[in-house]
Amino acid sequence: MYNQYTRPLAPGAPSNGYYYIETPASLGCVYNLVSPVVAGCNPYATTANPSGGSKAIAIVDAYDDPTAASDLAHFSSQFGLPAAAFQVVYASGKQPSVNSGWQVEEALDAQWAHAMAPTAKIYLVEAATSSLSDLMTAVGVANQLVAAAGGGQVSMSWGSGEFSGQTSYDKVFATPGVVYLASAGDSPGVIWPSTSPNVISVGGTALSRNPATGAFQGEVAWQQGGGGPSAYESVISYQSAIPAISQMVGSKRGTPDVSAVADPTTGVWVFSAGAWYIIGGTSVAAPVWAGVLNLAGVTYSSTSTAFSAIYNHTSGYNGITSGDCGPYEGYLAQGAWNFCAGNGSPNGKANK
Repeated sequence: MYNQYTRPLAPGAPSNGYYYIETPASLGCVYNLVSPVVAGCNPYATTANPSGGSKAIAIVDAYDDPTAASDLAHFSSQFGLPAAAFQVVYASGKQPSVNSGWQVEEALDAQWAHAMAPTAKIYLVEAATSSLSDLMTAVGVANQLVAAAGGGQVSMSWGSGEFSGQTSYDKVFATPGVVYLASAGDSPGVIWPSTSPNVISVGGTALSRNPATGAFQGEVAWQQGGGGPSAYESVISYQSAIPAISQMVGSKRGTPDVSAVADPTTGVWVFSAGAWYIIGGTSVAAPVWAGVLNLAGVTYSSTSTAFSAIYNHTSGYNGITSGDCGPYEGYLAQGAWNFCAGNGSPNGKANK
């Protein structure tokens, strides 16, 4: 679980002009997913939400969120989104216990996948606990659900430090027709399953807004975002085929592949258990990207085919070329791909 959030705000938030915090409409505007795109994409002046989505997105988290459905309904009503086609699934067949931290995580993941792809079916697959074995069981259930829906995405806003046996689990992320996404982490370095060669690693950015007008000014690397070369996973072919990337990663898998807003100071609204939160972390970026891929309407046979679009196109991405991240802030956001933001954040629906 990788989210960073402030204390709960008043149940009536978000109030007009209170914070320039991202809404479905404002983020859709920033990422060119709505029409018309309003100049400045001010959260309090932008009302057009992303529209569309099909098949399924499965969110994999741990423990139970007993208010997930009502919270998603409240979030949708607040921001003018259609009611979600939403289902909670207990991976073990039994309702898990409640964990307050994971409850907020689950609300975040479901709400922001729905925000980017409002007409996609959203499954919240709850693992019995946060143990690796239980989470892998939940991924297996998610695989079945998404495959049965005709394809889609599995989003994982969690991870752990790399370990020598991780490669033996990579086969779990290989169901045909399913594209896997995982958060790159919220501290310098890399985490698994983000480093798996079968998973799209999603890093973090920060959005700059004019403090007086709320106008969007640009996007930079988030200093706390995860990224770098894996210690155990071999480089993917799409990275080794591009000399500029190959020189950076060598023989190892490099992360992230893509990125989206993650800085808690430029975070997103989430409603959980009767309160509004402002949340950041790459926990935001992963479900946002899952929704964007779903919204784009391309059904991939595997994550590998999705990598082809990521590494062979630039027009569908906002390259992040300012800022730094990593150990000692030693990675610079520069070039077409970097350890801070990968190939960049979404720019429209094309070339996804």
